[in-house]
Amino acid sequence: MNIGSQRRLAAQLLKCGEHRVWFDPARLPEVKEAITKNDVRRLINDLAVQKRAKQGISRGRARHHEGQKKKGRRQGAATREGSKFARLPAKRRWMDKIRTQRSFLKELKTKKIVDTTTFHLLYKKAKGGFFRSRRHIKLYLDEHAKLTKHEKTK
Repeated sequence: MNIGSQRRLAAQLLKCGEHRVWFDPARLPEVKEAITKNDVRRLINDLAVQKRAKQGISRGRARHHEGQKKKGRRQGAATREGSKFARLPAKRRWMDKIRTQRSFLKELKTKKIVDTTTFHLLYKKAKGGFFRSRRHIKLYLDEHAKLTKHEKTK
């Protein structure tokens, strides 16, 4: 005898899908004889019919990926979305640029490669975003001959 109707009744009573209904294999003849809802209800109370646990989604892989990301992995070209600068805040970019430029200018001043007036002029230009990089400052100095007499003699 088929137990399809019993499965349907049990699913109704357990408030779940038919695939989640489990019948105790040892008590199958008893389940087959259950015709009414009351019979199935009694079997549920006797634990001959039970509701299977819902199938969850494992987070094991996700946790592993998370751990790898913490180590700095999974950042390759295929993972990236957006341009190089879209992934970096504009302020961070500015801070990195201005810090290198200012340290370079201070270095030039301490080594007496540029005098104080030139240093101030260059410092203000850097603050205004005139220079693209350290290299740009060097080019500017070469083009405009802003080097001190001390440096020119070398």
